[in-house]
Amino acid sequence: MPLALHHIVIDTHDLPALARFWSEVLRWPILSEREREIVIGPHETAEAGICFMPVTDRKADKNRLHLDLTSAPEDREAEIERVLALGARRVDVGQTGDESWTVLADPEGNEFCVVRPKTTLIG
Repeated sequence: MPLALHHIVIDTHDLPALARFWSEVLRWPILSEREREIVIGPHETAEAGICFMPVTDRKADKNRLHLDLTSAPEDREAEIERVLALGARRVDVGQTGDESWTVLADPEGNEFCVVRPKTTLIG
């Protein structure tokens, strides 16, 4: 069997809080909760999920990897506002204002984007 993506792992200073934030953002349930690991995903047998693991240091620089989220065209602005209300904030990483995406950061400063609505991975 070839390799397959299993988890995207996000280091966190506040394990339960960041896992809850992303669970609410993605509307994914918490699938597993242990002392040093919380896993969320669409369901237990999904191809991939997100695993949160505690670290003692805080994020210092711009992410080298980030998540791109999308929605239906009619929901995009409402979804951005919903995520902001959950604790995200707008972030300037050098964008010009003409981009088709909005850059946000989670409560621990991890950047992510809400991109224009897409229906395929390459569209």
